[in-house]
Order: sequence, then C-alpha cells, then structure tokens
Amino acid sequence: MTEQTAPARRTEEEIRATVAAVISDMAPKDGVEVTAESHLIKDLGYHSLALMEVAFAIEDEFDLDPIDEDTARKITTVGAVQDLVVKRLAERDGA
Repeated sequence: MTEQTAPARRTEEEIRATVAAVISDMAPKDGVEVTAESHLIKDLGYHSLALMEVAFAIEDEFDLDPIDEDTARKITTVGAVQDLVVKRLAERDGA
C-alpha cells in the first residue's frame, strides 16, 4: 500500500505568478505586459465573456468555489484577482 501525500502548498509568490500567467495567456490583447496594476478591461482588453472564461480557468487551477457576481464586479486589476485567490486559498487551507 502506497502512502499518498497531500499536494505541496504553493507559496504566495507562486500563486500570484500563476494567476498572472493565466490572465496573460488568456488576455484578448497580445503582447501586453501584465503587472499587478494592469486593468483587466482597459489594459488587457478583457470583455464580459473573456472575464468569465478567465475566472473559470483560475477556479479550476486552484480548485476554488465560483466567485460570486458582487465580488467579481469589484475586481478590476490583476492584483485584485491575485489578492482574492491568495485570500480564498488561505481561508480554505486554514492558514
């Protein structure tokens, strides 16, 4: 019988880098630098359908519950997405 270990927790830096990579990979505008200050709509060209798709991708990547609509409407920058994911993972993992 083999012993299964829990997956290693990602550091906050790894979480933020992964979120930025997903957002960058799915951004409608090509060749745009993605920083924490980048605005999802204005700078990266996201529209409502693309925002839903990136939300689903991030939820899948981190095995998170869906983001409620009120919270989603308040998220305007890459940094805000990163903060939300870090917060949700900390709450889930009891950190």
